[in-house]
Amino acid sequence: MKIASLAAAFLFAAGAILSAQNAELNQRRPVTADRDLVIQISDITENALFFPVDIDGVRMEVLAVKAPDGSIRTAFNTCQVCYASGRGYFVQTGTLLVCQNCGNRYRMSQVERQAGGCNPVPIFPVNKTVTADTITISREYLGQARAIFERWRRR
Repeated sequence: MKIASLAAAFLFAAGAILSAQNAELNQRRPVTADRDLVIQISDITENALFFPVDIDGVRMEVLAVKAPDGSIRTAFNTCQVCYASGRGYFVQTGTLLVCQNCGNRYRMSQVERQAGGCNPVPIFPVNKTVTADTITISREYLGQARAIFERWRRR
């Protein structure tokens, strides 16, 4: 009986620790509606930040993260393969992004580096403006991505 009680207490404590760690991960910023998305570079760390955007009533999300090489990477938070399922979005677990539809695990160093396959839809340098302090993704470019978010169901 004591072993079962100790095991239950351990599992509860482990769950609380994981919940606290996950609270530090997957942080979302306030919604940007029908305008350019401006991301402060100083806010970006090795933990992905998620930026909700609403364009013409379609909810979408951009993620930004500092890769292991120190570069800042951006992508739409939807999977290039699973987006039509509505659950093709990523959450950070440890140092990986995990697709909530198929479970594919994706390293931060891969964000914005490849198109196609089960990974976040990259926002390449040609599609954003980067200064010393900010990354700006135009409303026009965000609007072009609306179709991949029409069935999106981020929780």
